[in-house]
This record gives sequence, C-alpha cells and structure tokens, in this order.
Amino acid sequence: MNRFTLPRDLYHGKDALAALKTLSGKKAMICVGGGSMKKFGFLDKAKAYLEEAGMEVAFFEGIEPDPSVETVMRGAEEMIKFQPDWIVAMGGGSPIDAAKAMWIKYEYPETTFEDMCKIFGLPKLRTKARFCAIPSTSGTATEVTAFSIITDYKKGVKYPIADFEITPDVAIVDPALAMTMPQKLVAHTGMDAMTHAVEAYVSTANCDYTDPLALNASLMVKADLVKSFNGDDGARERMHNAQCMAGMAFSNALLGIVHSMAHKTGAAFDDFGAHIIHGAANAMYLPKVIAYNAKDATAKKRYGALADFLKLGGSNDDEKVALLIKMLRGMNDELRIPHGIQSYGADSYPTEQGFVPEKVFLERLPKIAELAIGDACTGSNPRQPNQEEMEKLLKCCYYDLDVDF
Repeated sequence: MNRFTLPRDLYHGKDALAALKTLSGKKAMICVGGGSMKKFGFLDKAKAYLEEAGMEVAFFEGIEPDPSVETVMRGAEEMIKFQPDWIVAMGGGSPIDAAKAMWIKYEYPETTFEDMCKIFGLPKLRTKARFCAIPSTSGTATEVTAFSIITDYKKGVKYPIADFEITPDVAIVDPALAMTMPQKLVAHTGMDAMTHAVEAYVSTANCDYTDPLALNASLMVKADLVKSFNGDDGARERMHNAQCMAGMAFSNALLGIVHSMAHKTGAAFDDFGAHIIHGAANAMYLPKVIAYNAKDATAKKRYGALADFLKLGGSNDDEKVALLIKMLRGMNDELRIPHGIQSYGADSYPTEQGFVPEKVFLERLPKIAELAIGDACTGSNPRQPNQEEMEKLLKCCYYDLDVDF
C-alpha cells in the first residue's frame, strides 16, 4: 500500500495571502526569516488578516538560511510559552523548515533532535496546533511536503526530517511574495525545483499520481526559469506554481542522491568561509547523477521519456539522456551556476578557483560519501552506490568530470 499526502487546502494566485482570514483559532505564531517579508509589507498583511480572523498574533523572527538545531529549540520554547493553535511559517524554505521542526518540539517537548530525524517515525501532530506555510521563494516547495532540512553546524551536516505528519495543513502560494526574490535566489531555487521534478520522476517510489506532477513541473521550469531569472513577471508567477507541483511530486515519490550529496556537502566546508547553497549544489550535481543513474535500464528509459516530454530530440535513450544533460548544463550557464565544486566561488558564481581547496575536499571526501550514502534520500535512488562509487561521483562533481561508471 502506498500513500499520497498533500495539504488539506492550497490557496494560489493573486491575493491568496488573504486566505489567512479564513483560519479559525485563538492564537497564531508567525515564523519568519531575515526581514524581506517585513520590508515588503507581507508580514504586516499576514498579521492583519490573522487578527481579522480573531486571533492574537506573536512573531518568531530572524530564522537564518539553513536553519540550525539551536534556532529550532529556541523557537519551540517561544511556542511553548505562547501556546499558539496555528503556526504560520512565511518566507523561503528555511523559516518553513525550521517552523516544522519547532512544531514537533512544541507538541512533544521531550522530543530530541535525534528523535525528529527518525525517518517516518514521528508521533501524531495537531494535538496543539495546525500549520500554515506561505512560500516566498520558488524552489523548496516545503509548503506542500513531508520534509524539513535542519543543519547541525557542530557536525557540519544537514539532516532531513521526513514524515507525513509535518505536511502543512494549509499552503498559500501567492505569486506576489515570489516577486521579492533577488536574481541569484531565482536561479538557485529554480534549479532546486527542476531537481525535485527529475528526481521524483525516476525515483523508485514514483507512481501514477506523482508522474504527471513531475513531468509538468519539469516542462514549466524549462520554459520559465531563465525568463524569470531575466525579470519576466509572468514567468516568475508560473515558476511559483511549477515549484509547488514539483514539491507535490517529490513529497510522495521521494528523491535521490542529488539531494543526498547536496545535504552532505552544503555545510561541510563552512570553516572555509562559505556555504554551498542547496539549489546550486543540486544544479551542479544533477547532470552527473543522471549519467550515473542512466546505467540502470529502468532509469535510462524514464530519463528518455522525460526528454521526449520536454521535446529535446534524440533517436534512442542514450541520445535522449545526453540531450537532457546538455539542456541542464545549458540552463546552469544561463543562470550563472558553476558546473563543479572546484569552480564554485564564495559568492556562488563560477570562478577559476572556488572556495573549497582540492586538498581539503579530498581529505573530507570519505566521510562526506559515507554520510551521503546514509542520507534519507538515497534509498529511493534508482542505483544504490557503494562507498567507492559515491566517492568517484563526488569527485566528478568537484572536478566537473564525465561519469562513465
């Protein structure tokens, strides 16, 4: 028996934020990030709508990019003090992911972070609060997923929390919020969405319910991401919908080793003064993983079907896979995303010598590979890499080498 789970309600389109007026409760805590929601007036609007619904409103602000375990624990403490019956998370993937983890700790104060990370092992939520997610970026789709990514900076590792219990009750996908994204964020979140669609389509857990979402999302991202990057407002609005559909697909079909590798490399080199941004990591690694997975006959056939859906051409599956890889690398070029870690600059743009020194990468490679194999996303990948293969694959991602194994 399989399961397909989405939010109970999804409001989308112009002025969808006003759906907050329809929520029923006594207290709401709004969780936000670095200030853009306040700067552009959306935080005040959200507060006003919730107050119109008859709720007392409190804030938990300042959630950092790639939220930490410590932030989650502080937020949960504030929730325990305030006792909200609605948690409203607003902004990019980071505040929504953090708020999901806070929600668990709020409902079950004895829960440790280690308990949270037991895949599909959470107790029943909604004993104290329901959850509303409002994304301002077009990529993570955490507003419709059963996942949250939290970083343990002491270990330099990102941990996925995975359980249908943390799928939000309400998602509000209002394109006005996406208009606030800076250009670099458009690129990175957009390629995150493309990775979600592609990985969901070839995942071993794909099904008839997830395939249409994955296919249509990939088609929309191909058509609109570069246009959105270059300032087309219509494309920006369509990308907000595309990423949400990709999220619906991967939340139910799961992901693969592109994400496993991105999770385990993102914070692995923070002591060298920079972070490999999640969406950029996915963009760099996706072409390599496609080449690796395509050695599996079933995966190759599905990549071929995806290439056909995207009208890329090719007379056989080998040609179609090559054209899919070429398309993705071309998108990275147009979006100013490097092709390998070696050329990933501290500002995320391509550079002759990236911020991760070769010697340091090679020293840390075995541990990163081990952690990537153990990541929650690895189990649904079409091929199951061993330690040697994962190290070779990560080397290809560092040096931008062709994958021939």
